[in-house]
Amino acid sequence: MEIDFLIIGQGLAGSALAYRLEQEGQRILLFDQPESNQSSRVAAGLYNPVTGRKMVKSWKAELLFPEIEPFYRQLEEASGRRFLTKEKIYRPFLSIEEQNEWMGHSSDPAIAMFVEKIFTESQHPEMNDVFGGVLLRMSGWLNINEFLDGMAGHFGERLCRQAFDESLLEPAPEGWRYGDILAKSLIYCNGLGAMKSRFFGFLPFAPVKGEILEVQQQFDPGFIANRGVFRVKLAPGVYRVGSTYTWHDLDTGPSESAKSEILAKLQELVKVPVDSVKSHKTGIRPATKDRKPFLGKHPVEDSVYIFNGFGAKGVSLIPYFSKMMTRYLIKSEPIIAEVDIARYFKYI
Repeated sequence: MEIDFLIIGQGLAGSALAYRLEQEGQRILLFDQPESNQSSRVAAGLYNPVTGRKMVKSWKAELLFPEIEPFYRQLEEASGRRFLTKEKIYRPFLSIEEQNEWMGHSSDPAIAMFVEKIFTESQHPEMNDVFGGVLLRMSGWLNINEFLDGMAGHFGERLCRQAFDESLLEPAPEGWRYGDILAKSLIYCNGLGAMKSRFFGFLPFAPVKGEILEVQQQFDPGFIANRGVFRVKLAPGVYRVGSTYTWHDLDTGPSESAKSEILAKLQELVKVPVDSVKSHKTGIRPATKDRKPFLGKHPVEDSVYIFNGFGAKGVSLIPYFSKMMTRYLIKSEPIIAEVDIARYFKYI
């Protein structure tokens, strides 16, 4: 079996890149174990142009966010599934100073493109938004389980549901041999699995544990509430709430401390009591030391690549950067220095 690209990992990154490559007429094959991409399956799927405690524009948002909806809609058509929900995000202000600062932001075109409306007084008695807040557009969430299952169906026999054993790789005159597969190139899209690879173990991944809850709670404002925690509607009266970020405690189990932290922050955002906690999940995200993804070619092996390290913002980063990676692979167009793994070659 001769192929152009053997893609290791069918998470968000692997699925998106594989789709783009097949659209370019490339022969692809993916290897993935469903249980291996838990970080994708547990992720909230939120795409939010204004992030962090200081409510700043997300990195390169003006380039990234116009790509999001068209790309996922295209994948919905290809897979016959629906997994993207466009939804506005409401972020309450914490002070009059913050309110004034955002009134000024509204004149900045780079930020104004994401602002639906700025409110200077409380909009909902059920929320702690005494200073009002900003309603954001070009935002929403991706049902990642539906996405992964839909794309798995799309790839069909081009997806091998088995572990990839790197020890079975053998150099070939024009690429790599893996059993009866002859691949011109390898692409590692397998999240933290790439840390164990003989090719990419030098890259500074910085794994982050995240925990999320699904809760039963009344109050449906018609938007995603986001300050301290996000609150995304899954079904009538059911909301996904999170997330925590832990760099030290990387065991895979959920913790009571994280649950308490999420519930406390939710109460600070929405005053309505939680009726019950329906589920509590955790995943380890493939974040990186500088919080920028890993794209590019191995420093020695011409036919070994990586498309990885998207951390908690994979949903918003991957549409734009999968296009960049595809153009690099097919047309030799450059990868920007901020995400090119060449930035770490001096540490080898």
